[in-house]
Amino acid sequence: MALKLFNTLTRSVEEFAPLDPAGRQVGMYCCGPTVHDSAHIGNFRTFVFADLARRYLEFKGFTVRHVMNITDVEDKIIARVRAANTSLKEYTSKYEAAFFADLKALGCLMPHETPRATEYIPEIIALIEKLMARGLAYKAGDGSVYFSIEKYRGCGCVYGQLLKLNFEEMRVGERVRSDEYAKEAVADFALWKARVADDGDVYWPSPWGEGRPGWHIECSAMSMKLLGPSFDLHLGGEDLVFPHHEDEIAQSEGAGEQPPGRRFVKHWMHGAHLLVEGKKMSKSLGNFFVLNDLLTKGFTGREIRYLLMTAHYRETFNFTTKGLGAARTSLVRIDECLAKLREAAGNTKAAPEPGLLKAFAESLDDDLNISGAWGEIFTWVSQLNRQLAANSLDAAQAAAALAAWQAVDSVLGVGAPEATEIPAELNALLEQRQAARKAKDFKRADAIRDELKAKGWTIEDTPKGARLKRL
Repeated sequence: MALKLFNTLTRSVEEFAPLDPAGRQVGMYCCGPTVHDSAHIGNFRTFVFADLARRYLEFKGFTVRHVMNITDVEDKIIARVRAANTSLKEYTSKYEAAFFADLKALGCLMPHETPRATEYIPEIIALIEKLMARGLAYKAGDGSVYFSIEKYRGCGCVYGQLLKLNFEEMRVGERVRSDEYAKEAVADFALWKARVADDGDVYWPSPWGEGRPGWHIECSAMSMKLLGPSFDLHLGGEDLVFPHHEDEIAQSEGAGEQPPGRRFVKHWMHGAHLLVEGKKMSKSLGNFFVLNDLLTKGFTGREIRYLLMTAHYRETFNFTTKGLGAARTSLVRIDECLAKLREAAGNTKAAPEPGLLKAFAESLDDDLNISGAWGEIFTWVSQLNRQLAANSLDAAQAAAALAAWQAVDSVLGVGAPEATEIPAELNALLEQRQAARKAKDFKRADAIRDELKAKGWTIEDTPKGARLKRL
């Protein structure tokens, strides 16, 4: 079965086929963080979704080049740099490092390229110059350079490819600095912002005077530099559809760098919003979480990742602490089954049994239907548990099941729980309980079991004897 994905550009589910003539190489760009603060859990829904997409493309045999930008210059960053009385690099680097640490904690693969906007100023300026030369951009009285929507549409181009726009109401409510009123139309957007006093030391020279890039032009310049003027897949949250991604299309295709018949991006994917405890995240409501908030509460990165991957990427998802508890239970169920399989397999190795792989792939081929994929996995776990309980699974079958899980987890990325070191005194208590049972001193054995339970441990009987497991 071929992989089919919803394309925001065509508003339909399409068979995914890369631009590569051989059909194997995939260029993938995901809008990354703006490093003015720590990324919140809603941001990470998008990044986990992008990680799932990349992993599944690789599972299908594609070779993916994954690019994710770092926005390290924009209005909020400049304001905070000024307030902190520090340098741009010093301010953004700490949040960039925190972001990558969070990405690692959630089991996400590192993108192959993580370009910073401040490192691509020459490419940004060159792209603006092309737009100026084609008559699609103009320098305003305030010294800034703007993209003209009217002139872009006037040359037969379509503005509003990702969604239908009402040009009479466009950008109403969007925050506009007073110095931007020099632009010709409210729909126009800044490509280069002229330096003002509040910018401090954050500026670069350009043909139009000192200033800095607008947000939208950054992604166009970086993506086309690293992936080419046309590439396969662009991902992001649904909040970026307009104006950010629509403006990316306009300025990238307006520069005329694509080969005839090709678009800037062939396939656009957008993840839906995340609610927390049924409401939009807000610090005043106490439901605004950065990853460290949840880790401090005792949840693990793999539990958070699991929960973020339980709903389809295009469905608005309600993230709750109750859901995190359920994620923990689900992962324990998988972990326990895998532990029993490892005991049954011993040192035996085998090729993956095909049943799980086929069912798993059929679900994800359907626009990354992750909930369907999890359903197949838990059906598989139930069947294995019945076989293990009946001692009807031989070493080769157990090894094949383990290999299948390893293949599936190359996509899911939940990995294994961190190894828990059992304190020596608890192992000593377990040995005493075993000795008491052997001596038929069941009162003492039960007392030791209760003592272990009070310490947060339970005793699990396995074919290889009793062992301790954390509650």
